[in-house]
Amino acid sequence: MTYEQLKNLEKTSRISCGCGISGIVNRNGNAFSGELIISSICMMRERGNGLGAGYAGYGIYPEFQDRWCFHIMYDQPREKENVEGFLETRFNIIQQEPIPIKKIKSLSFVPVLYRYFLVIKDEFSDGLISEEDFILETVMSINRQFNNASVFSSGKNMGIFKGVGDPDEMAEFYRISDYKGYIWLAHNRFPTNTVGWWGGAHPFGILDWSCVHNGEISSYGINRRYLENAGYYCTFYTDTEVITYLFNLLCRKHGLDLEISGYVLASPFWSKIEKEEDPGKQGLLKTLRIVYASALINGPFAVVVANSDTVVGLNDRLKLRPLVAASDSDFVYVASEESAIRKICARPEKVWMPEAGEPIVVKVNNKRR
Repeated sequence: MTYEQLKNLEKTSRISCGCGISGIVNRNGNAFSGELIISSICMMRERGNGLGAGYAGYGIYPEFQDRWCFHIMYDQPREKENVEGFLETRFNIIQQEPIPIKKIKSLSFVPVLYRYFLVIKDEFSDGLISEEDFILETVMSINRQFNNASVFSSGKNMGIFKGVGDPDEMAEFYRISDYKGYIWLAHNRFPTNTVGWWGGAHPFGILDWSCVHNGEISSYGINRRYLENAGYYCTFYTDTEVITYLFNLLCRKHGLDLEISGYVLASPFWSKIEKEEDPGKQGLLKTLRIVYASALINGPFAVVVANSDTVVGLNDRLKLRPLVAASDSDFVYVASEESAIRKICARPEKVWMPEAGEPIVVKVNNKRR
């Protein structure tokens, strides 16, 4: 059986442990080529079925480092004019251009892909709401009001690149090797409960947060309703979207640190909390479990989440999906498989597997722009 025949067969089957995730961070903020993350994720090509792949890079737009950058996909070209008219009411558009791509014969459908570097107009910078909340509201408005347009990246000095295809195809299509960044995430998708489409590919993002995920969120419904009460609306029909928004809500809006957020999203079972010997920690875990009951993520998952100065790796509380980490000099690596790390770092100084529900938190000490 040829690879193409196998891929066509896999598109009609379900592999519950599928999807591959990978993340690389330089702790000193030194930029490195996207070639590394391409090599890592392509080592796990068999974990996908050609229905989704993508990349997120940080530090890739140093010439526009203080500008908001929207990556927008248009399923219908005529929608572009409508969205740009909406953007012009809120922003000064510093630069707009097609996202650089290379045509790939194997990609049967490609939406119109544009990027916009933006400055919020003075009349919207009156201090009544933060810039971040204004961007969040703008992204949610576009994704809800325009049926044939999706903002899939909306941070500063970072960008998400994703679509329907294998990771090597998406890397070639988006010319990922042309970019340099100090954090990279990548994903190879095997859809289970949702369709494979360009917007549904990973990473997912909001503001400067991005997320790649292997698993299935059975608490999606209650998580989604909880987020809607805070102004986050899920429009991409994929459960991973809630994880991205929950991290943004808990850390940015509620002021929780990443370790505490990990205890919220992958809260220990009540039986484990009762056995906690430290009274202070036990009380904290009980409080978080009660206050943030609707933010608890149920189901098997392994995620790598990033913002402009941090990378987080997190498993579910039973570790039903694989996740391995390694460090070497200034670099930290997180991936579904150790082979994806050793492909780009043959002899790391340290390799470990985090415990269930134990977050890996890597801070960037100095972002060099």
